[in-house]
Amino acid sequence: MSDTKPSDWGDKRIFTTGEAAQVCKVSQQTIIRCFDSGRLTGFRVPGSKFRRIPREELVRFMRANNIPLDPLEGARRRVLIVDDDKGVLELLVDIIQRDGRFEIKTASTGYDAGLMTESFKPHLLLLDYMLPDLNGNIVCQRIRSNPTLSETKIIFISGVVRPEEISGLMAAGADEFVKKPFDVDALIKRMAELLGMGASSHHKNNGTR
Repeated sequence: MSDTKPSDWGDKRIFTTGEAAQVCKVSQQTIIRCFDSGRLTGFRVPGSKFRRIPREELVRFMRANNIPLDPLEGARRRVLIVDDDKGVLELLVDIIQRDGRFEIKTASTGYDAGLMTESFKPHLLLLDYMLPDLNGNIVCQRIRSNPTLSETKIIFISGVVRPEEISGLMAAGADEFVKKPFDVDALIKRMAELLGMGASSHHKNNGTR
C-alpha cells in the first residue's frame, strides 16, 4: 500500500492499485482484477509488473460504478475567480472563504486566468465576461478545448450584457450565467449544485452585490 495521505489525492495524477483501492474503498485485489480485465485501464511500469492508473481513468471508473468522488477530490473544491474589479474580487473571496468548502485563487486578466487554470486546475471558475485583455468567452473556449479541464465548471458574471451574448457564452461551454448585482447566497448554492456538493453548515451569508 502507498503512504500517500487522502489529503494529497486532490493533486495526484497517477495512482497505484493500492491508492486506487483506498480511494474507491475496495480491496487492492478488486482493483487489480478490474485492471487485468480491462474494466479499469492504465499502464504497467516498464520492466515491472506494477500497474498505474491515470487520474482521469480512475474518475471515469468511479463514476461508472457510482463510487463517490469525495475521497479523490478532498473536502474542499478549488475555485478560480477572474475579475479585473478589485472590489468584486475582494467581496467574492471574503464571502466564499467564509463558506468553508472552497480553496480560492484569483486572477484579473484572461492571460493570468489561463496560466492559473493550468497550474491550479480549478473545479470551478467564476469568470467576468469583460476582461481587460480579452473577453471571457475566449477564456471559456480555451478551457473547453483542453481535455484535462473537461470537468471544470464555468460560471460567468457580468453586468451589462445582451441576451444574444449570454446565448453565445452558453454555446461556448459555460455552465451558468449570473447577472450583477447578484445574490451571494444564490451564487454559492449554484456553485455547490454544479460541483455536486451538499449544503454547508458554515453558510450564513445574506449579502448581495
